[in-house]
Amino acid sequence: MKTVLSITAAALLLAGAANAAEIKVLSTQATEEAYKELVPQFEKASGHKVTTIFTGTLGVMKRLSDGESYDLLIMSRQSIDELAQSGKVVAGSPADIAKSGVGVAVGKGKPKPDISTVDALKKSLLAAKSIGYSTGPSGVYVITMFQKMGIADEIKSKLKQTPTGVFVGSIIASGEAEIGFQQVSELSFFPGIDYVGPIPAEVQLITVFSAGIPAGTKQADAAKALVSFITAPAAAAIFKKHALDPG
Repeated sequence: MKTVLSITAAALLLAGAANAAEIKVLSTQATEEAYKELVPQFEKASGHKVTTIFTGTLGVMKRLSDGESYDLLIMSRQSIDELAQSGKVVAGSPADIAKSGVGVAVGKGKPKPDISTVDALKKSLLAAKSIGYSTGPSGVYVITMFQKMGIADEIKSKLKQTPTGVFVGSIIASGEAEIGFQQVSELSFFPGIDYVGPIPAEVQLITVFSAGIPAGTKQADAAKALVSFITAPAAAAIFKKHALDPG
């Protein structure tokens, strides 16, 4: 199998003979671990330097509304498309990177609840003393899911939402939340917790995470090279390793 380093060929052609650039990236956290494994290889092969800030969806939006400038954004496709529609992301630049479903986790060594069916998940939530969720796409979704399951009012007092940029795994590990929901990629390997599994297919939501180039960046070519690198076929194994589906 090709090494990940070998996938740079097509991407680096985009950069041409341009001078090395510093690429400023603002990203949400679902793709963070895979991205952090790929970027050093991109830097080594391209000569570009990548500086990345990771935060939650609300954190990204606040930084943008505060006027901060970046060369590349990585977040849910829905958010990228909304930014493109408002002219803040270059039309035609969005590129899908990876997909993730919503998963469930509990504290390390704690009994794993039955989430094999929608009915079992419902019973487990009603039995739980506290339930953690995020401010990101998974958090927005599970609130809707609770409503559709008809248990929103019954579990409302148990809900604990993490601030933007704070992993749900942190409040599970601390014991503040008995059970928690977030993107599978953000829960699977979080220290101090046990990943239970994805929510049932009947109520599952797959979120696509994409890259988009902000309007006005002076490093568009370098940013495009980075996007080509992390979306190349040989990068797929890295995303799978971190519980993400490529593209």
